[in-house]
Amino acid sequence: MGLLGLFFITLPCFILVSGQVGYSIPEEMPRGSFVGDISQDLGLDVKRLKSGKAHIYTGNNAEYIELDKEKGILLIKNRVDREAICAQTAPCALNFQVILENPMEFYSITVEVTDVNDNTPIFKKGEMKFRISESAVTGTAFVLEQAIDLDVGKNGLQSYLLYPMDNFRLKLQNQVDGGKMVEMILEKPLDREKKDRLSLVLTAVDGGEPQLSGSVQIHVNVLDSNDNAPVFTQKVYKSSVREESPVGTVVIKVSAIDSDEGSNAKISYEILNSVDDASEIFKINKETGEIQLAGNTDYERKRQYQLHVQAGDEGGLTDSCKVNLEIIDTNDNTPAINIMSKSTVVSEDVPSGTVVTIINTLDPDSGENGKVQCKIKRDIPFSISTTSNNFFSIVTDSQLDRETESEYNITVTCSDEGVPSLSSSVTLILQISDVNDNPPVFERSSYEAHIVENNTPGVSIFTVKATDADWNQNARVSYILEDTSVNGVPVSSYVSISADSGVIHAVRSFDYEQIKDFQFSVKAQDGGSPPLSSNVTVKILIQDQNDNPPQVLYPVQTGGSMVAEMVPRSADVGYLVTKVVAVDVDSGQNAWLSYKLQKATDRALFEVGLQNGEIRTIRQVTDKDAVKQRLTVIVEDNGQPSRSATVIVNVMVADSFPEVMSEFIDFPHDKEYNDNLTFYLVLALVVVSFLFITCLVVIISVKIYRWKQSRILYQSNLPVIPYYPPRYSDTLGTGTLPHVYNYEVCRTTDSRKSDSKFGIAGSQNVLIMDPSSTGTMQRIQNEKSILDEPDSPLEQKPPNNDWRFTQGQRPGPSGPHMPYGTHIRWTPKNGTRATGGPEVAMGTGPWPQPPTEAEQLQALMAAANEVSEATATLGPGTMGLSTRYSPQFTLQHVPDYRQNVYIPGSTATLTSNPQQQQATAQQATQQALPPPQASAQAEPPKAAQTPASKKKSTKKEKK
Repeated sequence: MGLLGLFFITLPCFILVSGQVGYSIPEEMPRGSFVGDISQDLGLDVKRLKSGKAHIYTGNNAEYIELDKEKGILLIKNRVDREAICAQTAPCALNFQVILENPMEFYSITVEVTDVNDNTPIFKKGEMKFRISESAVTGTAFVLEQAIDLDVGKNGLQSYLLYPMDNFRLKLQNQVDGGKMVEMILEKPLDREKKDRLSLVLTAVDGGEPQLSGSVQIHVNVLDSNDNAPVFTQKVYKSSVREESPVGTVVIKVSAIDSDEGSNAKISYEILNSVDDASEIFKINKETGEIQLAGNTDYERKRQYQLHVQAGDEGGLTDSCKVNLEIIDTNDNTPAINIMSKSTVVSEDVPSGTVVTIINTLDPDSGENGKVQCKIKRDIPFSISTTSNNFFSIVTDSQLDRETESEYNITVTCSDEGVPSLSSSVTLILQISDVNDNPPVFERSSYEAHIVENNTPGVSIFTVKATDADWNQNARVSYILEDTSVNGVPVSSYVSISADSGVIHAVRSFDYEQIKDFQFSVKAQDGGSPPLSSNVTVKILIQDQNDNPPQVLYPVQTGGSMVAEMVPRSADVGYLVTKVVAVDVDSGQNAWLSYKLQKATDRALFEVGLQNGEIRTIRQVTDKDAVKQRLTVIVEDNGQPSRSATVIVNVMVADSFPEVMSEFIDFPHDKEYNDNLTFYLVLALVVVSFLFITCLVVIISVKIYRWKQSRILYQSNLPVIPYYPPRYSDTLGTGTLPHVYNYEVCRTTDSRKSDSKFGIAGSQNVLIMDPSSTGTMQRIQNEKSILDEPDSPLEQKPPNNDWRFTQGQRPGPSGPHMPYGTHIRWTPKNGTRATGGPEVAMGTGPWPQPPTEAEQLQALMAAANEVSEATATLGPGTMGLSTRYSPQFTLQHVPDYRQNVYIPGSTATLTSNPQQQQATAQQATQQALPPPQASAQAEPPKAAQTPASKKKSTKKEKK
């Protein structure tokens, strides 16, 4: 049995063949049956079997035996069938090895399998047929098919029995391969006329216990006589053939001669069935006797074949011979490489010469074709050597380094010495396990980081990074802050570091003015055992930020006293008054200061140096210059954003100190108004916003209220009663000033800006009560609005000068009321009421004053009473009061106690004609008033419309 294998170990070891032990078992034992105690027979302790991971190695063969490491015994694992394992080979044995590790040992075990009579002799054919001539002579032999018994030894085929034996007997001949050739010998001549057919039974019997047997039927047809039987030229033929010859190759040709003639001389050849599979591998031409290959031969499977060839004529006479064929080996098998262990890891610190792999090779070819040599590549730190027959070991020949190469692909090539040489190879993957032999290494030898002052505590500053060439836990790097101090304070109060990521965080807020830089050490430590570490220095630089405003050192600003610089009046241009000195504790451009003059009593007198802060005169001082000069200088730095400070410089322009003292006591002190100014601005903004929102709410509320009032008035169902105040209607138009005109008089102190508006004819505002009329109040109002348009063709022209009154006709303060609805607009200018220009002839009475609010309220209450009285007397079918008490009739019909109205540009004063008014009123009443039962009681005249009431009326009309 061949052994193939590969085994990995991690410690130096020696190959030791400690011994060999053999056992014998019968086939067909049940699973789990006891085979042998190797712990006792080999002298091995059970603990050694466990620690050495003992296992059975069988190569490519099936495993029939298993090892119980707990007891150190061998047991049956699978069914053991001797015939399937060894066929006809005797003795039959199972060869395997028991392998132990650390240190490596293996023992050869041989288990012989003895035969059990479990196979019955059988014939391949169910029957045999013979055609024998009746003239066949006594002693003629007829070869019979041999029975097959897979058992060996005494359990194999032992004898044959023939029944009946009236005409024939059996003859057995031993063969070279141990088989028995069976011949049936004719002892008594046949007589076809008596019996033309014979039936015989051939029985094969073995020698086992119990004895087993198998039978076959033999049928004999008796023919007419054939005097001569075929005769082979040789009783034994020999030949050879190469194992890889193609199918159809002629191996040998046999020949037989028959002395008869005709059909009795025609010979046919056939290969008789044999024990092995020769009839499947070889075939014979029945006419020529050529034996050819029908299948593939394999030297490694079987090296020699024996054929039995029979020649027969048409008369039934036969002859037989033997053909011995030898198979010639060719190099047709590549060496087989087997692995004896599956460990794949070795530590990188193993010493040189450590055995890491053991392999076993097998080449089934013979001679030089079966000799195998193995080799590996030379560019890896391994070598291969022969330890015993067909066993090779791979050992380390230099130091291993996982960081240089973590995995090796070891290709082992094994070749035989045949021509041509055949080879095979196998690649072994060997993992190198890590040893903590490399400390962490930082990316830089030192680090330097910057951070701006006034940072937020906890902010990330910088990240340090270290790598470890080792693997897994040995390469896991942790970062630790070394215990050092900065200015006597532990560095941990300044910074912290993340143990996993190496991120450095600020613990506190840094101040550049207190500390500008500091440094500390960071240690990187791996997770190996023992751990390795390395250190690096980290320097933190604080960057300045413009967080400090300039500080004025001179002039000193004090709250209780005042300092003033004195400039003589004789000072020339460029005279140095003083110098503002300021410093900034910041650094860099944040500390670059510039000086500017923000405010000054006289900007044309002084200037400030942009860089040095020197205050100098830019012109000659004169006597007109004020003695007291106040300069506000602003000092700004160059930071982003910039910061500034202001300083007040008091300058006295005087030639003597007493002059200065006289003015010094009156010098105003600067007030700190800068801070208050922002407060006042915000307060003013809040107040204005509040007032605006309040006014907006009030206006909206008033609008909503008036809209609701107008809606109530428009939706009223009260009937309208036409009403004409006494002495206000003149239908005949005979008066001096017809009633058909209304006037709006606007007067200012400048007569050229005065204006007069002439209304439409008054008769157009009178409602004609016609029972047949279907017009609505809304339509009438719409027509009125059309007539009120300035471009309307119905607009009346202003009256001419024919209606003016003389000076004696002008009424005084106690004259009659104004008979017409004249509108008077008061246009104030410069806070005073408008008066007539010098071209207007003034009357004897005073200019009429506008009605007060009390008078307007009194008139409105009177109108409300009239509405209430009229509502109580209204009956069905009358018009509502909305027309009478519309905005047109509210205040302009109220009698005015001021009787005089002056027309601009005229010397006349409008007055009333009582007679004309009375006649006009009667005529209007007859035309417009409804029947007495539907008319309302006459109302007293209303006061004239005042400017305030006119505005209210105009708003209502718009709504």
